[in-house]
Amino acid sequence: MNKSFIEKLAVSASIMLFSISSLAWTPSPDPTPDPDPTPEPCQGDCDFTRGPDPSISYLEADNGPYTVRTADVPSSAGSFNGGTIHYPSGTTGTMGAIAVASGFLAPEGDIIWWGPRLASHGFVVITINTPTFDGEDRRATQLSEALDYVIAQSNSNGSDISGMVDATRLGAMGWSMGGGGALKLATDRALKAIIPTAPYYDQGNDFDTITASTLIIACENDSVASVDGHASEFYNDIPASTDKAMLEIAGAAHSCVTSGNANEDIMGKYGVAWMKRFMDEDARYNQFLCGPNHTSDGDISEYRENCNY
Repeated sequence: MNKSFIEKLAVSASIMLFSISSLAWTPSPDPTPDPDPTPEPCQGDCDFTRGPDPSISYLEADNGPYTVRTADVPSSAGSFNGGTIHYPSGTTGTMGAIAVASGFLAPEGDIIWWGPRLASHGFVVITINTPTFDGEDRRATQLSEALDYVIAQSNSNGSDISGMVDATRLGAMGWSMGGGGALKLATDRALKAIIPTAPYYDQGNDFDTITASTLIIACENDSVASVDGHASEFYNDIPASTDKAMLEIAGAAHSCVTSGNANEDIMGKYGVAWMKRFMDEDARYNQFLCGPNHTSDGDISEYRENCNY
């Protein structure tokens, strides 16, 4: 076989191999994705339901179906001066996270009862201490920092709540100035639901932009944050397109929503039902929010809503 034929054969083989490799070429892989990207909220038919079918006695009980454990939050965790994480055991999957703040000059103890109450129904709850002298907008910042802390703990392998929090399902609550902070935070950050209790907010606001489902709990004889000047006004500010309700506790003063109060069974029933309905998207709880004659209960002096939800 002569040399020229061999050379031509080699060139032909090289061209064929190049052609095959060109057809088989695949593009370089995309850059490595962010190891902790911002999670996308559920857009479709979401199902976050957990727990047995609810009843009035079930919701008014001190505890839900899950045992609650706690973890201390150090004062170094944020400007909110530490607090307590309450979380359920005996359940699986990720859960919504709720931050709860107290009022002016008020300790964590005034709102701590919401921690085990909500956690026993399948939420991760952080109740926080707050600085002595600050304002409503600072409360909003503190609530937001508390939610960030809970999310970070969920993302930490060594944490008590590792892997437990769904960062797309967040809520906020608060009493008095803390309630004003929850309303303020809902104008600044995407939240699923808020429950301001006897809320106080004494400055210009953008509450007409709130999209988080909002249950306001008011105290009828509140002389600190009067219903007409605060809770009622805030309820009216929130747009009709937002799911909302206002519950007023009959004959009650500003502290009617604090720990150890006789109204815990009423507030617990509506508070748990609200968070289950709008953070867990659990329609089983509609029956407690839409339909009943709420004021047939003598402890409720007024109830407003924009059902159906």
